[in-house]
Amino acid sequence: MTTSDTPGMSKSDTFAATEVDEPTVRKAVGAAAMGNLVEWFDYGIYSYVVAYITLNLIPGGDTENAGPFFALAIFAVAYLVRPFGGIILGPLGDRIGRKKVLALTIVVMSAASFCIGLLPTYAMIGIAAPIMLILLRVVQGFATGGEYGGAAAFIAEYAPDKRRGFYCSFLELGTTGGFVLAAGMVTLLQVSLSEADMNSWGWRVPFLIAGPLGLVGLYLRSKLEDTPAFLALEEKAQVSESPLKDVLTKHWRPILVCMGLVLFYNVAVYTILFYMPTYLESTTGLDSTTALLYILGMMVLIMIVIIPVGALSDRVGRKPLILGSCIGFIVLSYPAFLMLDSGTALGTIGGLVVLGLLLVMLLGTMSATLPALFDTDVRYGGFSIGYNISTSLFGGTAPAILALLVVGTGNNASPGIYVAVASLISLGAVLLVKESAGKPLPGSGASLIREKVA
Repeated sequence: MTTSDTPGMSKSDTFAATEVDEPTVRKAVGAAAMGNLVEWFDYGIYSYVVAYITLNLIPGGDTENAGPFFALAIFAVAYLVRPFGGIILGPLGDRIGRKKVLALTIVVMSAASFCIGLLPTYAMIGIAAPIMLILLRVVQGFATGGEYGGAAAFIAEYAPDKRRGFYCSFLELGTTGGFVLAAGMVTLLQVSLSEADMNSWGWRVPFLIAGPLGLVGLYLRSKLEDTPAFLALEEKAQVSESPLKDVLTKHWRPILVCMGLVLFYNVAVYTILFYMPTYLESTTGLDSTTALLYILGMMVLIMIVIIPVGALSDRVGRKPLILGSCIGFIVLSYPAFLMLDSGTALGTIGGLVVLGLLLVMLLGTMSATLPALFDTDVRYGGFSIGYNISTSLFGGTAPAILALLVVGTGNNASPGIYVAVASLISLGAVLLVKESAGKPLPGSGASLIREKVA
């Protein structure tokens, strides 16, 4: 890594341009994305085995509506503590570095998942079973509060300005890969095991595998240096001594914009990736294996196009893609759920394709857009606080709210209305966000790929 003078920058005037070898960038991006895959594998498992968790750990789990609702409510409990994770771990990442905090989050997350796989059933220990499940979900929520913001900041600060969208989209490739791995493993278990074995012990297997996967992610992250942007702050002794105070008093406007963008983004994510398996099973009557196969197909489609979408954002800008997705959700969410509710294979595929393509326009751009809202000295904290407050209020609660809407209204397409309203609310933030494609991150010098010497 080398630096060269870069004139003509506002707050970044004191920072030289950073040149990084492309192999170093690829290594950093790969490790961060792989760690994110492990974290979201841990997080995604719950939604794919929620029916088994309901039967084994929830009182009244055999009740048609109450059991699944309480299981989804426990899913939402983790999000109550995510802002606290963001408030504590985010500023800590601005104080001691991105690398150390990201290593901590993956260890805590994987350990909590492993422990869920060991929980005794409600029949064995009564009310202690759901209480222990809630406590472990709280631990997961706290760790996740410091994960996404740090991983996005890590990749964004390593990536060259002109290809930040391309490289940051690998973070969401890792996220989607975690979901695919979780869904694929659960599907394989369901096909291989009898229903009795799956209900007895098979659902625990993915949680137990999370332990060794977490060690793999920790190893990869431990081999990286911290980001050039953070090391430049350390070198110039400009690391904030009170990053939490600084971000809340001086950077509250970008926090609000972040919250507005994340509102519809995470409602869409948690509706399409987390709630959809439950919706297809409980509302449209598909068996669990068929529902997961549909979801797997949609996620594979997303994985195929997410990197091209990220690269496209480097050429045409992030804002046009985010705006197009926002308007698309406003207009098409309800029709997409009407298609899903048709009960036909064509309708199910059509609805998932519409929702998946609108979602990938966000997945391919947001991980490059949100870090660019904040200066380097408060980026981890500002991103984590804004992102997790919005996720806690609107993302993690979405599956339980959607389940209530379907039951309460009797309208199986009502989740589409919820997604459309969330997108309409976020439209103002989408219009306010500044284009960041091709520009240096605030508080940093230009980031360039070192040219190869012949």
